[in-house]
Formats: sequence, structure tokens, C-alpha cells
Amino acid sequence: MKKLFSSAYLGLIFLFLYLPIFILIVFSFNVSKSKSVWTGFTFDWYIKLFNNEYIINALMNTLILALISSVIAAILGTLASLGIYAMKKSERAIIINITYLPILNPEIITGVSLMLLFAFIKLEPGFLTLLIAHISFSVPYVILNLMPKLRQLDRYQYEAALDLGCNSYQAFFKVVLPEIFPGILSGFLMAFTYSIDDFVISYFVSGPEMQTLPIAIYSMIRKQISPEINALSAIIFVVVLTLLVIMNLKDIRDTKKRNLKYNGG
Repeated sequence: MKKLFSSAYLGLIFLFLYLPIFILIVFSFNVSKSKSVWTGFTFDWYIKLFNNEYIINALMNTLILALISSVIAAILGTLASLGIYAMKKSERAIIINITYLPILNPEIITGVSLMLLFAFIKLEPGFLTLLIAHISFSVPYVILNLMPKLRQLDRYQYEAALDLGCNSYQAFFKVVLPEIFPGILSGFLMAFTYSIDDFVISYFVSGPEMQTLPIAIYSMIRKQISPEINALSAIIFVVVLTLLVIMNLKDIRDTKKRNLKYNGG
């Protein structure tokens, strides 16, 4: 009975999470623009999507912004994490708490603050302001993912590499970096995801000629959201799901290989 209740509860959770996405995907193939009445099956909205320059430009702006800001945030976050890790315990605790404040701070406060800052220094809203804003809220997520990896790191490995003839750069890139790279990658992916998803902060710092996809969708809400957005959302969901499945299958295969190696297979 307990197992049945647990399965039913888990099923309801998944239904609550994925039913809206399923409905969105279904109505991306609907002939009409209706959000509640099914009138027939068509691929027209997918064809129109790739001919809609406004949506495609907003998507490209979002992806380019997310990629550049995430790479810079990963680099800055890695350097910051190494610096924080080298501090004394009391100093490290203070700096970590300050670093995590942007994560806890409401996005509307961050957005308004950045807007006022850019106005004060007379920096015109556009790609540069968006880039600075996205880097600023992405760096803490990189640090959040990287600090546990640094705590797990055996610092004697670095010293052993120095004793064996490596200079400080070689010891870092050949010994330390491979150990903490999963944390860097996790931070990069989280920063990339949050950058694509961000609306509130981007809304306050974007200019009229530089719009991200969330802002473009918001501007459509005041009129009527086209099913082309449903089609784009369906494509993004399928791409992300495919990547997750591939990564999980790779992890399972690597785990099996490690188990065979340890068991003498």
C-alpha cells in the first residue's frame, strides 16, 4: 500500500510538471490559433517560425548573449573560487555569504539597481548592458557549483606535482583543473540556463534594438501569442530532453566501464 501511494504521488508530481508542456506541444500542431479547441493537425506553425525574423533574431540574441556571458562567468567564477578557497576559514565564510547575496536578492531589485547604475555612468541600454547584467548574476552560480569540488580536492596533489618538476601553471592545468572541471562545467550550464531564462533583469537593462526571447514573448502577450512560440518552445524542450538523455546514457556507460575495471573485467 505504501509503495502504491508513493507511485501515485510521484505520478501526480510528474503530471503537474509535464502536462502543461505536453499541452503546449500538442497545440503547436493545431491548425487554428485557439489555445483550447483542437481544429486539426498541421506543421504550418513550424514553417512560419523559421520565416519569422523577429522571433529568430530574438532567439539568436538570447543564445549569443547566454554563450558569451556564461563563458566569461565561468572564467571569473573559477578565478574567484580559487581565491576564496585560498582564504582563511573566517574570511572565506564572509566572502561566500556576500557572493551568494545576488542569488537570494529579488531579481526586480537587481534589475532596477543595474538600470540605475547604467544610467548613472551614462551607458546606453543594449547588448553591453545585457552582457554585464547576465555576467553579474551568473558568477555566483559558478562559484556555488565549484566550491564543493575545491573542498573535495586533495591539495597535496598540487604540491606533489610541483615536487615532480611541474611549474605552478603546469601543476594547475594538469592536476587541479581536471579535478575541478566538472564543477566548472556545471556552473557554466547553470549560468547558460539562467541567462536564457532571465526576463526581469533583462527587461530593465535591454534597449529597444536588443531584445531577448523572453522579452519578445512578453511583448506578444499584450496582443496575442502566436502558435509559432508554441512551436519554438516544443523544439527547445525536445533539444534539451535529447541532450539530457544522451548525457545520462553516457554517465551510465562510463559507470559500467569503471565498475568493470575495478572488478577486474
